[in-house]
Amino acid sequence: MAASTPSKQLLSVTLRVWRQAGPQEPGRFVDYPAAGVSPDMSFLELLDMVNDGLTKTGGEPIAFAHDCREGICGTCSCTINGKPHGPGKGIATCQLYLRSFADGDTIVVEPFRARAFPLVKDLVTDRAAFDQIQQAGGFISVRTGAAPDANTLPVPKADADLAMDAAACIGCGACVAACKNASAMLFVAAKVSHLGLLPQGQPERDRRVLAMVQTMDAAGFGNCTNQYECSAVCPKLISQDFIARLNRDYLTATVRAAFRPTSAGGGGAG
Repeated sequence: MAASTPSKQLLSVTLRVWRQAGPQEPGRFVDYPAAGVSPDMSFLELLDMVNDGLTKTGGEPIAFAHDCREGICGTCSCTINGKPHGPGKGIATCQLYLRSFADGDTIVVEPFRARAFPLVKDLVTDRAAFDQIQQAGGFISVRTGAAPDANTLPVPKADADLAMDAAACIGCGACVAACKNASAMLFVAAKVSHLGLLPQGQPERDRRVLAMVQTMDAAGFGNCTNQYECSAVCPKLISQDFIARLNRDYLTATVRAAFRPTSAGGGGAG
């Protein structure tokens, strides 16, 4: 990370942005100078500023995804100077401020690169594969009653804390972009562990982990080689320990499914 810049000093930086009109079009880096930038400006505000200039001169604005701009939705996913979400720890792209850079810096911006995240345009990628994994089992369909009824189920504090840590995942995809294998194990581990730690998640525990891992593999994500790039760039600081929990749950569910008898009308792990 570059040395911090005094908050009163305006910056002049150059954005080197990946421009690609579509998934089948050739792409290239294009430089955009930005002068008089406040160090208190967020990175997305800098992109807004550059796009305003492009619009006024008849240029094509840079396509980038954003929504809440509060580090909650996970939409604003860019690779900045080679790191998903850029310099800093425990932040999303929208929480990155220009004071993290020095005057005169060239800032390289590109989309998350993974086969399972096909490029749409410029910095925008299609992360529907995460939605498919979530839809495969990241939910509870068993009736647990209204909130007061569900809250009467005792949950040990250690399990409740771990479940909340896993539930913090915003599905941004930084873990995939950082991994040399484009593995989605940290994302899947967080979603599986969140529900697997709670009493309400037990009836579908085996079915959930088997379905989500199968969907992850079918989507084209790579394998995990335990080098922890994923947790290092996670904006919610989700621990790689959840991956070990996922592996245990998956192995247990696989063994149970192999030895569980199925009825004539069907059945399976669940």
